[in-house]
Amino acid sequence: MSLPPLLTQHIARRPQRIALLHHIAEQGSITRAAKAAGISYKAAWDAIDELNNLASQPLVERSAGGRGGGGARLSLEGERVLRLYQRLQALQAQILEAAEQSSDLDLLGRLMLRTSARNQLQGQVSGLRREGRHDRVSLALGGGLEIEALITHDSTARLELTLGTMVVALLKAGWVRLLAEQEEAEAGSNCLRATVEDVLTEVEGPSEVRLALGNGQTLCAFAEADWLAEHRVASGITVRVQFHPSYVLIGVPA
Repeated sequence: MSLPPLLTQHIARRPQRIALLHHIAEQGSITRAAKAAGISYKAAWDAIDELNNLASQPLVERSAGGRGGGGARLSLEGERVLRLYQRLQALQAQILEAAEQSSDLDLLGRLMLRTSARNQLQGQVSGLRREGRHDRVSLALGGGLEIEALITHDSTARLELTLGTMVVALLKAGWVRLLAEQEEAEAGSNCLRATVEDVLTEVEGPSEVRLALGNGQTLCAFAEADWLAEHRVASGITVRVQFHPSYVLIGVPA
């Protein structure tokens, strides 16, 4: 069985994240793996969340123990990704040798841009409906979860979206809003249930809330510390999050 195309392209140009998987396999701990990779604990989990969201199955499995504790190991899928990467490295060497001039590599780099959006969710187009100047695109995320995006007709045509197209939904963390228990979601907005995995409190500014969806994918949101304390938001509790379809950006492999 092959890997999803979006994940294959991602690991081909992000070797440092595959190196992190290698450290996790060796160390059995996110904390130690992050130290070995020369990155922060938070950066390590951001990388793992992104890889898990793009994969058809989680690559890293986390055991109990709280923030900074517990253990972590690669899933069978994660081990397979490492083996795949070894083959990709050999192919990459062949491509570098075949490049006719250095500008070829610069061009490829520009064509494979990184994004500032914290949330990247792999999905499949399950519905297309025209609404005035826009198209409402339904995206099946797996596990029975579905979200909607609102994009222009031109974008639908340019991305060549049809039913069944695999895409990545991009969503900035600042666009994801946590709802109070009795608060009603805004009409027309995406509303999902999620479990709080971690709350990263900052000295200044809003806190970062890491959320686990029911299908194994993750979301990141921001909320003020006072609001989180008032509503007793902590690791392990279930919350609702909402974001408007117009905030959902859609990407496809170039």
